Amino acid sequence: MKKLLTSLALAAAVIAPASAQTLVINNGRVVTNTNAGVIQNGAVVVRDGAIVEVGSDVAIPDGAEVIDAEGGWITPGLFHPQTQLGLIEVGAESSTHDDSAEDSSFTAAIDVADGFNPSGTHIDSTRLEGVTRFAVHPTTGSAILAGRGALADATGEPDSLFASRQFMLVDMSQSGGRTAGGSRTAAWTFLRAAIEDARFYPGRFMSHHEGDAIDRYDAAALVSAVRGEIPLIMLMDRAADIRRAIAFADQYPAIRVIIAGGAEAHLVADDLADAGIPVIYDPMRNLPDSFDTLASTNEGASILHEAGVQVAYTTLGSDLYFNPRLLAQHAGIAVAHGADWDDAFRAVTLTPAEIYGVGDRFGALATGYTADVVVWDGDPLEVMSAPTSVIIGGELQSLETRQTRLRDRYADVTDEHQYAYEH
Repeated sequence: MKKLLTSLALAAAVIAPASAQTLVINNGRVVTNTNAGVIQNGAVVVRDGAIVEVGSDVAIPDGAEVIDAEGGWITPGLFHPQTQLGLIEVGAESSTHDDSAEDSSFTAAIDVADGFNPSGTHIDSTRLEGVTRFAVHPTTGSAILAGRGALADATGEPDSLFASRQFMLVDMSQSGGRTAGGSRTAAWTFLRAAIEDARFYPGRFMSHHEGDAIDRYDAAALVSAVRGEIPLIMLMDRAADIRRAIAFADQYPAIRVIIAGGAEAHLVADDLADAGIPVIYDPMRNLPDSFDTLASTNEGASILHEAGVQVAYTTLGSDLYFNPRLLAQHAGIAVAHGADWDDAFRAVTLTPAEIYGVGDRFGALATGYTADVVVWDGDPLEVMSAPTSVIIGGELQSLETRQTRLRDRYADVTDEHQYAYEH
């Protein structure tokens, strides 16, 4: 018996470290994104990367590191649902692009995780603006099926891509019609044929036969979306296309459809809500820059929220590879045009996490959630506010970027040498 008790004590010592790292963020307005609402003069306690307590009467454990919010805002980290961070470094230089493969014969099997660069300089500038997690989207290449996307954190660390093959992307917009052969009818025909190939995989591919639309390797990749294991994100803007997508979702109930773009989604908001189809939407897209977006409006976000559509905001109208940092500003635009503040803030934090199936881990300040916490010097949706501390997975992050280093280097230059090479 004594040996058994000794063994159990040793095992417990291995499982529970003697000194757990504890961080307390206090003295701020805590936005929880839970039923607890907003806690005035609250605090968040973090231990070993997870939130262990949130409240107004929180005792600071001995030896804990304390971050004083100084009356500012304490919120969950922002979650961007649609970026190409880590895939594109310079938009005008093709050698820095790993978002698409226009000359490849592969479609659904393409995996952005294979090209993701956690050292991309735009990740740092995105983190500087309070974004702690983001989805990495591929771009269509030789076919409307762009491949599989991933989820990453904004630490810039080698292991920051924490979930790969999380969704399948297909372009069903005007550009998708061109890629498929010249019209939307070709795009829908290709998609249905590809789905049938995947539904009957591997049987359809026995005896060296190939599919009607895609080969066996792509069909094997598409199976997870066809079975509903990962969502199928459809890029589209036009209301007529969205109605077709709703009918498609009814025809294939196992497939979890998400609309990305949705410039005219507000015209079919009630139908989207009834179908339970989420929308990744940019509140700033208010210009008819194509025939697909003639009805775009700044009020679209508020209409979608009012109808009960699950909405996550994106920065599609600004950019997806170097301007994801503007996510909070786009949410502020939604509020300026009728959206409730709570809905808009949720659309850049908890809702994106829920859409990708990780809403039980990210996007809220509650016990058990991953400690992605941002301290702001003011309302995070106000354009003049900025983070003063960014914490990802319980670790305090640097707010330094290549741009800030250049700024600091040349902000106050004094020439003390006769020649330029003397420095």
